[in-house]
Amino acid sequence: MGPPSEAKDQLLPPLPLPPGITSRVTQNTAAGLDIHILEAGYDPSRTKPLILLLHGFPELAYSWRKVMLPLSSAGYYVVAPDQRGHGRTTGWDTSGYASVDLGQFSMTRLVTDMVVLVSALGYTKVRCVVGHDFGAVSASMCALMRPDVFESTLLMSHPYKPPAPLPFNIAHDESQSLQNQETIVGRDVQGDLAKLSPPRKHYKWYNSTSNAAHEWDNPAQGMSEFLRGYYHLKSADWSKNEPRPLKEWSAEELAKMPEYYVMPRDKSMPEVVSTNMAGEDAKATERWLPEEELQIYVDEWSRTKFQGGLNWYRSQTDPKRRELDLFAGRKIDVPSKFVSGKADWGNYQQPGVIEKLPESCSDFRGAVFLDGAGHWPQQEQPTRVAEEILKFVTGL
Repeated sequence: MGPPSEAKDQLLPPLPLPPGITSRVTQNTAAGLDIHILEAGYDPSRTKPLILLLHGFPELAYSWRKVMLPLSSAGYYVVAPDQRGHGRTTGWDTSGYASVDLGQFSMTRLVTDMVVLVSALGYTKVRCVVGHDFGAVSASMCALMRPDVFESTLLMSHPYKPPAPLPFNIAHDESQSLQNQETIVGRDVQGDLAKLSPPRKHYKWYNSTSNAAHEWDNPAQGMSEFLRGYYHLKSADWSKNEPRPLKEWSAEELAKMPEYYVMPRDKSMPEVVSTNMAGEDAKATERWLPEEELQIYVDEWSRTKFQGGLNWYRSQTDPKRRELDLFAGRKIDVPSKFVSGKADWGNYQQPGVIEKLPESCSDFRGAVFLDGAGHWPQQEQPTRVAEEILKFVTGL
């Protein structure tokens, strides 16, 4: 295993946080990490119920800054960690693409991180684990694997896709393949996408390639313009976001999504952003992401680089990684809810999954789609997001 990332939070400039939100590092955890968290509503008596907020990619604990105080003001202890590979959490393997221990980025490892963090905070239960984007995958797996700890889950922008079913009734039929190639993010359709005219590629498999991190790290337009454009294109401020259900997981259907999801085959993500931002008013997103707040993301990602976050994609697009087979056929049994922006293509990027939430979650409490929000609802419409979280947890 390569060198762990070093704990240097004490050497970094403080994050510009609203009064009432504090930043700290929980050091020497059983997960092998020094976990950086933002917290609000801390009570040393530990009588307040705990709400855990899990960010996505390319995001940070900082992404929750606008909803933490409304939740803590309602009587909750609210914690948002930088997840493994992100931000100011350190101790994870920072080796290069070819030598990194991908086992550190498996879903069982990421759930373990959260169980360890909860214990380090002095809790045995989490009233609700809220996850956004890739953090919704983490949150759903927390609820799936440890329902005794995570009492409910609210998922945002990325609906829960159950572990793939196991090959069934094949012991006496040698004609059937014994290997199930389905992954948590879907069947690999890269070959079919490449045959389209013009040829395309799926962003999750692109993010899993050896060149992706270098391209994310070195955008020709500069990091600030790249991230501004990426956040803009996936928000409600991009008028071309008109998400709709797709019929099936096929190249032809997936190619209906914007290029930031199903990319031109020969383009990098920075190039996709640059092309699609041509003629756009980049200042439109300053309403919910002003320059000084965008600069936090620019500084953090320029410092840490992107490979740690991209390793999550590598782990989950690899059909050889089969740890989720242990949970095949199991539903999320704790109360669950889905909240997203109406302008978010993330709702439909896995065809049929959102429609099946009442089946894959045995105590599903419904879906809410927010006006004026795309893929970043906790930043685009934080008041509405806080309201929906509180409505859910107070009704448990």
